[in-house]
Amino acid sequence: MDTTWNTNTTTDKKANQKDIKGQLSFDDKVIQKIVGYSIEKIDGLLGVDAGFIANVKNKLVNSDDPTEGVSVEVGKEQVAVDLDIITEYGKDARDIYADVKKIVSEQVAKMTGLDLVEMNVKVVDIQSSDEYDKNQTSLQDRAADAGQTIKEKTSQGYEAAKDKVTDDDNERVK
Repeated sequence: MDTTWNTNTTTDKKANQKDIKGQLSFDDKVIQKIVGYSIEKIDGLLGVDAGFIANVKNKLVNSDDPTEGVSVEVGKEQVAVDLDIITEYGKDARDIYADVKKIVSEQVAKMTGLDLVEMNVKVVDIQSSDEYDKNQTSLQDRAADAGQTIKEKTSQGYEAAKDKVTDDDNERVK
């Protein structure tokens, strides 16, 4: 098949590819991100548990790192993934596991051409969605909320004090 790259050159793409040597490889972090982004919208999957240290860090500051809690082993043609997850109370963990395998397998293959050959998922906690949301509030969020509350209360106090102060100039001039 001839492909025209510009008006002066016509190249046989297959012949040209045979002459170029090299390999395409993927860093673990790339696969971790693909996995992390892929599973964000799975029904019943509240989150990935990143372990004690990461959980403490996330309690202090906000973190949206999709690689946290995702362990991978990447070969030349295959990928293995390990996840510790938190599921939503009332949801079937088997369905969540099936969804995770399906979505991760599809996305890894689509973006890298690698085959998912092993997917190990351990359910480490089960929570209601309200409980999970409450637990996600970091100290950074709490400090920001406290700062906003202080600002609002200060403004309210200032306005109340300003309203109580009267202009006594008229009474002195009688």
